[in-house]
Amino acid sequence: MSIESTTPTLVRRRTTVSADDGVSLEVREYGPTDAPVTIVLLHGHCLSSESWSLVRQGLTRQHTDARIVSYDHRGHGDSDVAPASTYTLEQLGRDLHAVLDAVAPTGPVMLVGHSMGGMTALIYARQHPHEIGTRIVGIGLIATAASGLTDAGFGRLLRAPVLSWVQEAVRRAPTSMEQVKRLGCKIFAPVIRGAEFGDRKVSQHAAELAIAMHDETPIVTMTSFLNSFATFDESETLPALSAIPTLVLCGSADLMTPPTHSVSIAAQVGGADFVCIDGAGHSVILEQPTAVADAIARLVTRIGGSETVEDANLVLTA
Repeated sequence: MSIESTTPTLVRRRTTVSADDGVSLEVREYGPTDAPVTIVLLHGHCLSSESWSLVRQGLTRQHTDARIVSYDHRGHGDSDVAPASTYTLEQLGRDLHAVLDAVAPTGPVMLVGHSMGGMTALIYARQHPHEIGTRIVGIGLIATAASGLTDAGFGRLLRAPVLSWVQEAVRRAPTSMEQVKRLGCKIFAPVIRGAEFGDRKVSQHAAELAIAMHDETPIVTMTSFLNSFATFDESETLPALSAIPTLVLCGSADLMTPPTHSVSIAAQVGGADFVCIDGAGHSVILEQPTAVADAIARLVTRIGGSETVEDANLVLTA
């Protein structure tokens, strides 16, 4: 099933932005360009900006004047494929900079990232520390980690010797391995569903959308980012986020980035709003989009000054 057939909301505006190395990034914009804050939604590995479709709908219902920007990372969705050597988190930080310069060159920005998108937001914060509290006025880190991805959950597979073999096979015969991957996606769709979602029943639309995005992600993209994940460590960036309203959200049944990662992040960011959604898995933005949209809407409210950092709380959402 194609991604288009599982996504009910029409795109408002589409823009193509060139990264610093010329790779074209597909950007989607929603809402008024003169909104008080621009919310940038950053998707995860093997997904696309459409993974935010359900959350975006819920968010715009609560903030009708919100401006939302989302885009496909290089090698994902409708953005260009790129040399495998550029599939790194450092490059994703630079890509985010290019997108912001093109579509939101001025005004306050709120970054909200899911999984790899959250890592991208942390990379950007480290690359541009002077923007924290000035240009970057809020940040949301959803089902992600700041370090230690190989220590828990499915991240431990990044240490497996077979991973190097797979990466070498993809480098030598990408076309053949792509065929193997597509067959595997069909066979292992139930496994993907189990890894992405928690212990609650999810809608068929959400499950099909997740599987479609995984299926359409090239295997070179899929495997090339893994080395960057294994060495990822932005723990020293976290204290600086205490200067801005911060949301840390996870699902209690996340097998990819277990809740311990989010707990660790929240403990290092003063005043963070920590939300753990009971029973949700890694694809919490597809499983429980209303709860995620509510948490992001609360972050928007905090940025608007209706809440102080001291008012942030810890929430377990049933």
